[in-house]
Amino acid sequence: MSADIKVMTDAKAPSSPQLITLGCRLNAYESEVMRGHASEAGLNDAVIINTCAVTSEAVRSARQTIRRAAKDNPGAPILVTGCAAQIDPDMFAKMPEVTRVIGNHEKMQSETWRPAELLGGHEKVRVNDIMSVQETAVHLIDGMEGRARAYVQVQNGCDHRCTFCIIPYGRGNSRSVPAGEVVSQVRRLVETGHYEVVLTGVDLTSWGADLPGAPQLGNLVQRILKLVPELKQLRISSIDAIEIDDALMETMADKRLAPFMHLSLQHGDDLILKRMKRRHSRSDAVRLTEQLRSIRPDMAFGADIIAGFPTETEAHFENSIRLVEECGLSFVHAFPYSPRPGTPAARMPQLQKSVIKARAARLREVGEAALARHLSTYEGQTVDALVERGLSARLPDFTPVRFEEEPGEAGRPVRARIVRHDGKQLIGALTA
Repeated sequence: MSADIKVMTDAKAPSSPQLITLGCRLNAYESEVMRGHASEAGLNDAVIINTCAVTSEAVRSARQTIRRAAKDNPGAPILVTGCAAQIDPDMFAKMPEVTRVIGNHEKMQSETWRPAELLGGHEKVRVNDIMSVQETAVHLIDGMEGRARAYVQVQNGCDHRCTFCIIPYGRGNSRSVPAGEVVSQVRRLVETGHYEVVLTGVDLTSWGADLPGAPQLGNLVQRILKLVPELKQLRISSIDAIEIDDALMETMADKRLAPFMHLSLQHGDDLILKRMKRRHSRSDAVRLTEQLRSIRPDMAFGADIIAGFPTETEAHFENSIRLVEECGLSFVHAFPYSPRPGTPAARMPQLQKSVIKARAARLREVGEAALARHLSTYEGQTVDALVERGLSARLPDFTPVRFEEEPGEAGRPVRARIVRHDGKQLIGALTA
């Protein structure tokens, strides 16, 4: 799962609760599910904060967000959920601003949001043992970028125990949505006008391991493309580089599958990868990107990379820097290492914060240069882009485009000539 830390605060409609989402795309998807449940229950004055726990900074940000929300919405119920709330509910329950703390499993259940149960009584914490959850239910939401794309959660939880990661304790063990339910949901979304569907989960490539016959993600992708021929574009969210199965690799040649992969690489040095308890090597990552490009020459790659992991030397870090070029990464999510209490990495010899900060800054600079190189390859080209909202659109390889004139309604593909780029996105002009 990508550790793409974002804060998304919606403009509160008069007849719906306010959602503040911190963290990944899966959190954003789940916020939309909660919005539906809370609106149906009439909790229109509530503020729901969906927290992230991927780093210590994410937890600190969650606490700041809660205090700010309480100040900006005096008297409103403050309902806190998400991974940080699941892992340490007592910490949030002690905050005077918080009305209720809700677990990651409970937040997806409609009965949780009944006002009499949620706001009545003295039970401030509603968080059960996430490790006891055995299944993931399917939830239907509308697209999160208008009609441009919709998200389908096909998997939740993680069975792996990377030494730096606290997320399994917030999400539980891996569990999959059956293929038939996924296909039905994709079909419904296409029927309601969505151009693109994104498959999302915590550890997406582990999909199917807990289902009868242990199907793999590639089987699911093939079924969707075959059984929903009206779907224009299918996109896969962040995946583990070592677990791409043969069926998925074969299916990458299908033009309806978006030519973009966000890889959970985390580092570029074999020793650090071993200490992280990752299951791939540096050469595995390079070989994978080469293989995928041989199938889809238009493939673009993003990756998560951590700077300043315990025991990381300058030589180890340089291997991460070189990996950006060797894998041909276009989108680099660079993160400074942050120790999470309860993880093995937190007990390893730590680097000085100044060193971690400096290396993370350097890695971000390398990532910015890689993005600029990627963007420059499109200058002067005529491309197809999918309008998201306002003046924003994206290419099939997820490259962002901004138009200088209104491109039309969200979810509509348009032809555009790329005029230039600003280092962060392409600047396009509509063509006839």
